[in-house]
Amino acid sequence: MSPGTLWITGEPEVDDLVNTDPLALLIGMLLDQQIAIELAFRGPSRLKARLGGTLDAGTIADWDPDAFAAVCAEKPALHRFPGSMAGRIQELCRHIADTYDGDASRIWKRRRHADTVAADLAAVPGYGEEKVKILLAVLGKRFGVCPPGWETASAPFSDNQPRSVADMGSAEERLAVRAWKKAQKAAGKAKHE
Repeated sequence: MSPGTLWITGEPEVDDLVNTDPLALLIGMLLDQQIAIELAFRGPSRLKARLGGTLDAGTIADWDPDAFAAVCAEKPALHRFPGSMAGRIQELCRHIADTYDGDASRIWKRRRHADTVAADLAAVPGYGEEKVKILLAVLGKRFGVCPPGWETASAPFSDNQPRSVADMGSAEERLAVRAWKKAQKAAGKAKHE
């Protein structure tokens, strides 16, 4: 998989991690709820640093849950709910370790039909319908991973509206996503409308 073109935090090392490490991408997407997107996508980098410079699904999955929650709660915490998110990260990592031998990219690597990729993403703990669609759009728009049917399977996040992280490839695009979401909220609409 070629490196992605996500520009989320403006910190090259942080953005490079989610652009080159599929597990970091999955964890960043998982954390992207009820906190600012920049904080969510800084999470994998902070976690990697706290774990001695590596992100490994099997290692994370096998970590003592209380000790792992403490790692996630270290200041700055990975999420505003570090305990519950620590459990979700471990569940996600257990799934990747058990189902894909620790290689998160195997979910989308084989270029099967997008519906199959979507079903495999939906099986990832913590991934609901909208998160699956957004990640499919991220893969298509930012990583060039475009399995047949990806635009339909990720709709409406595959369109040209700046709705989500899939549309963040620069500082200007990040601002456009924020402005669009603010306008949607003011109109009483969700980002999928």
